[in-house]
Parts: sequence; C-alpha cells; structure tokens
Amino acid sequence: MITTEGLQKLGFESLTDYRLEADNDGVVFISSWNSASPQPTEAEIEAAHATWQAEYDAQEYARTRAVAYPPIGDQLDMLWHAIDTGDWTAAKVKTTDFYTQLKAVKDANPKP
Repeated sequence: MITTEGLQKLGFESLTDYRLEADNDGVVFISSWNSASPQPTEAEIEAAHATWQAEYDAQEYARTRAVAYPPIGDQLDMLWHAIDTGDWTAAKVKTTDFYTQLKAVKDANPKP
C-alpha cells in the first residue's frame, strides 16, 4: 500500500516530489513523480510506513498527555501561586496543584 506517511518517512514531500490519487476501488497510486530521486518501490514505501506507524504508536502516551494537561496558562498560574505562597520549596513542592495535577496526568499515561 502506498501512503503519504511512508513516502514522507523516506524523505519525500507531497505535491513537491509526488502526487497521490486513488482509483475507483480506492487503491492509492502515485499519479506523478517529480523528485530528482528515483521513485521508491511499493515494498520500500510499505516498509517505511511500518516504521512510521511503529514510531507513531510508541508516542500514543505523549499525545494523550498533551490533551490531558491543563492549559499552559493554568499551569503558569499554579506555578506562580506555588512560588508566591512559599510552597516552592523542596519540602512542599510535591503538594502544590502545579505538581499534583501534572503528576496525575503522567501517572495516568505512563511512558511505555
């Protein structure tokens, strides 16, 4: 299967180096090749796509964390309050909202 992700993993850019289209059955094919580099085989594209997919899957925890964290403005506000109230000392830092809320997201979405 030919995919944009596989071609991009090989270092090619859509619309600059190639154009993809789908036939009536939905099978994707390279409709034009503009790169000075040789066109990769379907097997090379599939292998590159598999590598891309494995890397993408390995980062699922990071994508989940990104939407679970409080907005950066809220994080900065929590940090400010921790510092302003004197809770930003080594003994108290792990009890602040700043720490506990971010730690909860990390604990709920651990790295593999």
